[in-house]
Amino acid sequence: MTTTIPTTRKSGIQAGRSPARAKHDDRPERADRDPGAKVVRVKRPPEAQACPVILASPHSGREYDAELSASTRLSVDLLRRSEDAYVDQLIDFAPEYGATLVCAEFPRVFVDVNRAAGEVDPGMFADRIPVGEIAPSRRALSGLGVIPRIGAEGRTLYRRRMRFAEARARLERYYHPYHGALQAEMARLKARFGCAVLVDMHSMPASSAGGADIVLGDRFGTSCNGLVTERMETILRELGFVTVRNNPYAGGYTTEHYGRPPDAVHAIQVEINRALYMDENRVTLTTDHTSLITKIRSFVSELTGIDWSQSLQS
Repeated sequence: MTTTIPTTRKSGIQAGRSPARAKHDDRPERADRDPGAKVVRVKRPPEAQACPVILASPHSGREYDAELSASTRLSVDLLRRSEDAYVDQLIDFAPEYGATLVCAEFPRVFVDVNRAAGEVDPGMFADRIPVGEIAPSRRALSGLGVIPRIGAEGRTLYRRRMRFAEARARLERYYHPYHGALQAEMARLKARFGCAVLVDMHSMPASSAGGADIVLGDRFGTSCNGLVTERMETILRELGFVTVRNNPYAGGYTTEHYGRPPDAVHAIQVEINRALYMDENRVTLTTDHTSLITKIRSFVSELTGIDWSQSLQS
C-alpha cells in the first residue's frame, strides 16, 4: 500500500529472499488542507509479508514550494545541495522485502525533521518568540536547526529575518505530519510484532566520510539493541562496504527520540557516502548508482530476513 499524506493541521507529534510481487493497494488519506500538497509518502508491504522494519528517508524530499523557494537568496540548484539526494530512490523497493517505507517529500532546507520541534535559532526572527516554544541547541545556533538558516557550504538562505509565525506554519505543514506518520507506523508494527526497528537513511558528503562507505549511528549503543548494529554491520561488510560506527555521525533527533530499546523500539541511522552514487556538485546520479542499489537490495533482503521478534527477545 502506498499512501501520500497531504498537508494537515496537526498540533503536535504523537510522540537473500525473493521479494513478493503482490500489488500494493493505494488508499487515499483524508486531506484537511491543500489536498495536492505532498508531505510524506508511506509505502507498506503486503500484510502477509510484513516485518517490523521501517526504512525512513527524511532528507531526500525535492518538492520545492515556489513561495518558500522565492523567499531564499539561492537558486533551487544550490538549495538542492542540502538534500540527501536520491536516498528515497535507493530504498524505494524496500516494501518488496517486507519493510515499511516512510519518505519526506519536502526539502530539508526548509524544514529539517531530524531536529526537535523547538530547535531553532532565535536570531532568525524579527519578532519576539513565545516563551516555551523553543529550546535552542548548539547546532540550531550554528544555523542548522529545525528551520535551517544556512544551506550547503554554509550559504545564508534568507534575505531577511522571518516572523516566528512563518516557522510555526512550516512545522504545522511539514514537520508534524511527517513525525505523526512515522510514529503511527512504528506503533502499528510494535503492536503486531512486539518490536519495531527504524532504519533512518541518510547520505553524507564524501569530504566528511573519512574514507568510510557507510556510517552506522546508534547514539553510542543507546538507541538500539547492540544486536541490531552488529547484524547490520556484518551484512554491510560482507557486501564490501567500509563501515564504521558513530564517527562522524552518531545519529540525530530521530534516533535519539524514537530509540527506546527497553520498550522494544530500536532506531539506527545509516549514512551513505554520496561518492558511491552521485555527483555532489551537480546533484545528479552517476552510473555507479545501479550497482549500489543492487547491494542495498541485498542488504535489505538480509535485514528483513532476520526474525527480529525472536532475536531481540533472546
